[in-house]
Amino acid sequence: MLKIGSLVLGVLVSLPAAHAAAPATAPEAERRDAREIFAKLVSIETSIGKGQVPKAAEYLAGRFRDGGFPAADVHVLPLGESASLVVRYRGSGKGGKPVAFLAHMDVVTAKREDWKRDPFTLVEENGYFFGRGASDIKSEVASLTATFLRLKAEKFAPTRDLIIAFSGDEETEQYTAIDLVEHHRDLVDAEFALNGDGGGGTLAESDGRALSYVVQGAEKSSATYVLTVRNPGGHSSRPRKDNAIYELADALEAIRGYQFPVKWNDWTLQDFKAAGGVRPGALGAALTKFAASPGDATAAEEISKDPEFVGLVRTTCIATMLQGGHAENALPQSATATVNCRIFPGTTAMDVKGTLQQLAGAKVEIALAHEPLVSDASPMRADVMKAVTHAVNATYPGATVSGTMAAYATDGSVFRRGGIPTYGASGLFMKGSDDFAHGLNERVSVDAFYKTLPYWYLLMHDLAGAH
Repeated sequence: MLKIGSLVLGVLVSLPAAHAAAPATAPEAERRDAREIFAKLVSIETSIGKGQVPKAAEYLAGRFRDGGFPAADVHVLPLGESASLVVRYRGSGKGGKPVAFLAHMDVVTAKREDWKRDPFTLVEENGYFFGRGASDIKSEVASLTATFLRLKAEKFAPTRDLIIAFSGDEETEQYTAIDLVEHHRDLVDAEFALNGDGGGGTLAESDGRALSYVVQGAEKSSATYVLTVRNPGGHSSRPRKDNAIYELADALEAIRGYQFPVKWNDWTLQDFKAAGGVRPGALGAALTKFAASPGDATAAEEISKDPEFVGLVRTTCIATMLQGGHAENALPQSATATVNCRIFPGTTAMDVKGTLQQLAGAKVEIALAHEPLVSDASPMRADVMKAVTHAVNATYPGATVSGTMAAYATDGSVFRRGGIPTYGASGLFMKGSDDFAHGLNERVSVDAFYKTLPYWYLLMHDLAGAH
């Protein structure tokens, strides 16, 4: 097994002998509970506009109360049509501040008529569980819940409080996560958080062998800018050079041709080092070179050619929507474009706006469409990496473990922005060809789902058990 130190910290870290004997499978009773919870959650259509997230939260709250958690430690917090759920597992406090475990109960919309199976019925078929939220991420909500219930049944006495924080609108506005951090901080305040909606493992396409696992310690932030050019307009038979559509097109062309400065952090360098050793050809060589010489322009250019890595070397901006003019025989009085930027940690949304304004010119108005969630990278913690490595090795022997940064954002960005370091640490391993999150016929391997149970169990023991 590859230990954390040889890959992550440069110092070999030996796990206690007791860890070697830790079970790699969950008891049958926990597996049954997890499947039952999973099936119930999938049956509740928690997509936007349905108002069903509170129903899911109340169902889970009932499971926790029935499992022995005091009602005073189980909180359903309604917010608009959605809700969040917070559950506290009381510890002695000897181990320090609490550890939080994050996931979200909502899912993206699924049209029943487009699916081969009912997306809101958990179907087990050919070694897979099918259903909306199977991988994103009701499977993790179910496994985290089942793990808390197992620990409570075993009378596990943690050395610090453990907190479950399930949000209800991660796929849309993230208001419930923001509400937790900003208005219910006493319920979720933690030394750090582990996010089931980030990180995770990769299985080989050929034989399902576990290849690698990544801990997500940073996320790029999404910011949407609206570019507008205004003009008095006029009759199309009298064209002028100051045409709003052309001027907007010139601005977009300038933005298209610009590359933001190359950036890196501990998480991207670790990711590149690990990936460079297994990626063939020019990409693998460039990843290895960049990890050894951060900021290398030639390596960055090669890495940027690959869609999987293009977002990990700099801030990126891309035009996504366009609108202009009001009549086919009139000069346009306005033209508007939407530009979505994914901002590298350490850069502010206003920094990016300033760059866009300089590129677009004074005639173009630029405004933020909404307040972006910008967060810095979490510090790389040896205790988190060691615990995750142990849990991964116990369930998927041979998988390498490294850090990474996501080019997208999750609720982890809300917690990071609020001062709670957050680490994407999903227990799921998947083949790339099995990733149908947000798409049709979403699925997760039955075996992978059940392996999340010992994964979370070991993590919680390592981070809050008596040693």
